[in-house]
Amino acid sequence: MGAFMDGLAGSNKTMLAECEKLIDYRFTDLRLLQKALIHSSYAFEQAQVGQDNQVFEFIGDAVLDLAIGHLLCTRYPAMKEGELTRLRASLVNESHLADMARKLELGRFLFLGKGEDSSNGRNKSSILSCAFEALIGAVFEDSDYSTAASLVQRLFEESIQDKKENLLLADAKSRLQEILQEKYNEAPSYRLDSEEGPSHRKQFSVSVVFREQVLGAGNASSKKEAEQRAAAAALQGIDSIV
Repeated sequence: MGAFMDGLAGSNKTMLAECEKLIDYRFTDLRLLQKALIHSSYAFEQAQVGQDNQVFEFIGDAVLDLAIGHLLCTRYPAMKEGELTRLRASLVNESHLADMARKLELGRFLFLGKGEDSSNGRNKSSILSCAFEALIGAVFEDSDYSTAASLVQRLFEESIQDKKENLLLADAKSRLQEILQEKYNEAPSYRLDSEEGPSHRKQFSVSVVFREQVLGAGNASSKKEAEQRAAAAALQGIDSIV
């Protein structure tokens, strides 16, 4: 891998070991972890163009897509392809990967050029998300797909359920309307039952109504979310609709 990477990995063993501890994975070749943490701006300043994490980022992106896609198919076998695609997209987009990186405190381990470092680069979503992908790519290179996929599953375990619930909630209104339109050629209506609290802490209560029958109710800090929650509640009892 070259003297440059050998030297960096050798002089940063303590820091790299701390990073290993955070992800609960010990590298056989510590130089791979070191490379995963090098941003292109640092490599450029050190006159080591190409000695950065971009290739690992490319590999990690592919590993994440496959590992999370397979995990979702296994966990939710009844979920439709479109829903699986949207759920996976919500898990591997820049914003969520950056949040994952922040949970791991990945920013403080990065090797950035002076310009990037001085402009809050350690907290930039674009840099953090790419570094997270590079970290997964480095684990894959150091071990195998199965090991990398197990790490992905462990890191994403909590957020998979959260994202699924958010996705289903966001889709609830359209799914309810599709069902009722298909079966009765009619759409439901939403009724604002109450609006309480000060302007900065309002609570909305909404009911979804179909043929004068209340199908479900929802409460939230915005009218839109209250409608989504009402639709989600209606979907749970969709078989009882007259």
